[in-house]
Amino acid sequence: MNRTILLTAATIIADSSAENPADLALRKKFAADNPSPQGRRAVTECVFAFFRWHGWLTRTSTITRQIEQALELDAEFRDKPEKFTVAELAPRAVPGWARGHMDRPIEWLRELQSHPKLWLRARPGKGAELAAALGDCVAGPLPDSLQYTGQQDLFQTPQFKEGQFEIQDLSSQAVSLLCAPGEKETWWDACAGEGGKLLHLSDLMRNTGLIWASDRAEWRLEQLKKRTKRAGVFNYRAKLWDGSEHLPTKTLFDGILIDAPCSGIGTWGRNPHARWTTTVDDVNELAQIQLQLLINATAVLKVGGKLFYSVCTLSRRETTELAEKFTNIFPQVRPLPFAMAPLQTKPSPTLTIWPQQFHSNGMFIAAWKRIA
Repeated sequence: MNRTILLTAATIIADSSAENPADLALRKKFAADNPSPQGRRAVTECVFAFFRWHGWLTRTSTITRQIEQALELDAEFRDKPEKFTVAELAPRAVPGWARGHMDRPIEWLRELQSHPKLWLRARPGKGAELAAALGDCVAGPLPDSLQYTGQQDLFQTPQFKEGQFEIQDLSSQAVSLLCAPGEKETWWDACAGEGGKLLHLSDLMRNTGLIWASDRAEWRLEQLKKRTKRAGVFNYRAKLWDGSEHLPTKTLFDGILIDAPCSGIGTWGRNPHARWTTTVDDVNELAQIQLQLLINATAVLKVGGKLFYSVCTLSRRETTELAEKFTNIFPQVRPLPFAMAPLQTKPSPTLTIWPQQFHSNGMFIAAWKRIA
């Protein structure tokens, strides 16, 4: 590996922390230095390999030697993943606290050590057309989903600038599809962030009806407005909401999506640095926030309306345990079974998408219907 690349990666690793995650540190460095696309890829590969194989590295070695060791392990794993057993992966690939908070199947541990796949979502019915235009695309298991295997900067393509597709993980696409909003309905994307799922909901509603979008951060809503403009989405209103009982509107909704803030365990394959900065305290604190979001938002759900909860995490406290707790303390709702092949063929009110199933992020989804 080029010495300059190694030293740049070492600087970014040294700058990375819980407050300054590795992906943010990379963006800052690239903004300052403006390296070539090849240089960006090489540095990113070094940084992510370091954190992916963090549990194997020799701490007494220099950072640059540890990066080289991580790259060697990366290559070894690509050639013979079966060589890495559960006995080796379980104590090294994830922090020890995870043992008591979630299942850790060998298939998931191996998926964590693999390079993540890049998923696109084409506009409705345009998947084949987009694949032909971009090249290097493989049709995914969900409608209009594509796995991109090429090297071009997708943000610079005319198709992206014209709003013909979004870069969106497959499991995130699944959330909106399972919500299945109807045309002319009124929905609330309560934790909309920068709008990835809102754009999909709008497409499914054919840009009709109304979607309220809220988030606690104004800068995220500003990004949402830029994305909706590019995509030609206009059936929404955006407003700040801090998650409290003081709701952004008194509108009653046919459906509410709470894509809640979470510990992000489901993204550990794509974001290996987060494995070593996320703590059990984060899980416990976020579970309380998630429950309060559900309780507060349900106040404006119509009788007969649908409530969907999604989190890109796999800890029981934020997923199955939380869904059961909300059902028990909030009698106005009843679990709502749902199914959609290939995600879930037998109706159930909850779904866990493991990363190894579709080479995507992990995701938990639960649904309820308001009955009173």
